[in-house]
Amino acid sequence: MTKAGNKGGNLRDKLDGNELDLSLSDLNEVPVKELAALPKATVLDLSCNKLSTLPSDFCSLTHLVKLDLSKNKLQQLPADFGRLVNLQHLDLLNNRLVTLPVSFAQLKNLKWLDLKDNPLDPVLAKVAGDCLDEKQCKQCANKVLQHMKAVQADQERERQRRLEVEREAEKKREAKQRAKEAQEREVRKREKAEEKERRRKEYDALKAAKREQEKKPKKEANQAPKSKSGSRPRKPPPRKHTRSWAVLKLLLLLLLLCVAGGLVACRVTELQQQPLCTSVNAIYDNAVQGLRRHEILQWVLQTDSQQ
Repeated sequence: MTKAGNKGGNLRDKLDGNELDLSLSDLNEVPVKELAALPKATVLDLSCNKLSTLPSDFCSLTHLVKLDLSKNKLQQLPADFGRLVNLQHLDLLNNRLVTLPVSFAQLKNLKWLDLKDNPLDPVLAKVAGDCLDEKQCKQCANKVLQHMKAVQADQERERQRRLEVEREAEKKREAKQRAKEAQEREVRKREKAEEKERRRKEYDALKAAKREQEKKPKKEANQAPKSKSGSRPRKPPPRKHTRSWAVLKLLLLLLLLCVAGGLVACRVTELQQQPLCTSVNAIYDNAVQGLRRHEILQWVLQTDSQQ
């Protein structure tokens, strides 16, 4: 890779006033650091070399007023090429440029421009026109600057439009997020209210049950004195099997009537001489004597009288 220092010695030796001629130096890259050390070199000729690109720090050479990059192999210019704000004369003849960087619109002092023999974009080529004389080259500079300013404005509008779209999208996302958060808060609030209501009902139920339990001993305590005082006597419990007992008494009564009738017949009528009646009368006499000696007769008589 050949540099100017190798080809023609120190760059200061090539400096003639404010002009530095590095043309036909077989350069593959620009010696930016050496050029930056020569701020007096406002006119720089780099034509007829093998430059395919310019380094980004080339744009720091803001002292340049006239720049000749013709007859190289440049495919594009640095994005910050517009930093060369003092540039008035620019020769880009016979390179491989298709477009120019948007920052080109910042070269407000550019008065002369040659873009011939480049595979330019058709729109840019039409704007640039021919540069066959001084007048046409000046027109080329003016028209290209206006065109690049329009391109810059269009890109700025597009950038603003994208920013606006992004802002709107961000607003929608934020609004959606806020709505989601509000919905979640509402759900949590509703769940909390439901839980509170459930706990309140449980509390009320427990309290009511407790009150009910406290009332039962009081009722029993209130009922006990009344039953003892006799103001409202309790009804005796109904006797169980009353009907069966009545039937049984009826049968016993009939049996007694039959027995009594047989006894009467055996003791009063002429049948008392019969062997059966004799036995019956003997049994009767013995039973009467035994009952008289026992208290069971009195108990039976008392029970009948109470009933």
